[in-house]
Amino acid sequence: MTSTITLEPLTAEAFKPYGDVIATADRDYFMINNGSTRRYHQLANVDTEGGSAIISIFQATPLVYPLSVTMMERHPLGSQAFIPLLGNAYLILVAAPTRDLNSDRLDSQTIRGFISDGSQGVNYHKGVWHHPILALTDQDQFLVVDRAGSGNNCEEVHFSDAETRVLEIPVSRL
Repeated sequence: MTSTITLEPLTAEAFKPYGDVIATADRDYFMINNGSTRRYHQLANVDTEGGSAIISIFQATPLVYPLSVTMMERHPLGSQAFIPLLGNAYLILVAAPTRDLNSDRLDSQTIRGFISDGSQGVNYHKGVWHHPILALTDQDQFLVVDRAGSGNNCEEVHFSDAETRVLEIPVSRL
C-alpha cells in the first residue's frame, strides 16, 4: 500500500535537518563595492571530503505527476546545492539523514516534500537522502555546486512496492 507525500512551503526552519535554504529574504547583508552591492554572506557551506568543489548547470524536464517515488539518493562525500536560474518553482524531496553513512537504510515514511518559490535554492548536507531534481517547468535550469574527485559520491536506494510513496501536486501549485 502506497502513501501520499504532502508538499509544504520551503522554509529555513523546516529544511534545517536536511541542509540550508539559499535565499536572501530575511537574511542579513553588508554593503560592498563602494556601496553598490549587497553581499548576503555565507548562505550555505560547501562540504567536500577530499576532492574539490565544482559548479555545473543542470537543465531539467518535469517528470510525470502524480509521481511514484521509488528511489532516493545521497552524496556521502560532499554537500550538493541547487540554485534555480530561471526563477521557476520546483520540488524537493528529502528523508531523515542516516546517522551511519555506511548504512543504506532509509525509511520511506520519513520522506518530506517541499516546494521552492523559485527564488530559493537548497544545499543538501553531506549524506542527506533526497530525490533527484524535480523541475515543474520544461527546460528549467539550476546552478549546481557539488563535489568532484575520487570515491563514490552518489549512492541510491530503491524501494520495494510496499515502500513506494506517491507525490501528488495540487493543480494550484502548477
